[in-house]
Amino acid sequence: MSENKPLKLYFDIKLAEYLSNEILKVYKKFNKNSFISIISDKINELELKDRNVLFANSLTQFLTGSYKKDIEILHNILGPENPNETGMFNNYFHIWPIGTYIEINGFKNIDISLNFIEELTKRFTGEFAVRNLIMIDPDKCLKYFNKWSMSSNFHLRRLSSEGLRPKLPWAKKLDLYIDNPQPVFNILNNMKQDKIKFVQKSIANNINDYLKLNEKEAFKLLNNWAEIEDKNTFWILKHALRNYRKNKIQRGLSILSKSAKVNNIEINKY
Repeated sequence: MSENKPLKLYFDIKLAEYLSNEILKVYKKFNKNSFISIISDKINELELKDRNVLFANSLTQFLTGSYKKDIEILHNILGPENPNETGMFNNYFHIWPIGTYIEINGFKNIDISLNFIEELTKRFTGEFAVRNLIMIDPDKCLKYFNKWSMSSNFHLRRLSSEGLRPKLPWAKKLDLYIDNPQPVFNILNNMKQDKIKFVQKSIANNINDYLKLNEKEAFKLLNNWAEIEDKNTFWILKHALRNYRKNKIQRGLSILSKSAKVNNIEINKY
């Protein structure tokens, strides 16, 4: 992916052709010409988000009409997993419309959708696709998030945090747990000593969101974590409290000092 080419321009006729050819390998009745024609007629006037919606709606129109069968087809074209923490947008951008397809159609069978998102997030990310499902059946989703938070796969662990961020960029605000974030914090607790930076950043960003929306409860969590002797936890605290550090707000600095003392870290090193 070129750094000079706007991201939206990758969602074009070439991508429509690529997806069509991949689908045809597993679903011979896919109407490639009509699919490409619809994309071609509308794509140039659209921005990034709407381009993805166009692709997703067109997939809905030209796949089998059976959600279960459609998911099987899409699962078969996902390709190999991303072994790295980075590269999802550069190397796996072609999967984004599939995530948008789930975002739009996932309500049709939540279990099938959540199981598919497990595979999706190992290549691209499931953080957008899962948001609507949380609003439809939060209890069921929390069971999946809890399972993901204890997975050996770091993509799944990250999703269990990123998908529950109340202010996730490019996504709908998740108001459900703002007043009572404990269900989210229970899941974050499973990962408070995670060794993978990709996961740590997501956890810190999740808490940073809550510091803006429910500071009282967020500080309770941070105070508890400050007592943990673990340098990974300290890093999460430091990143979550970055705005407090930048603005030299004593309340946040006190928590960092407490954690630094527990972890035998010199104050001037953070």
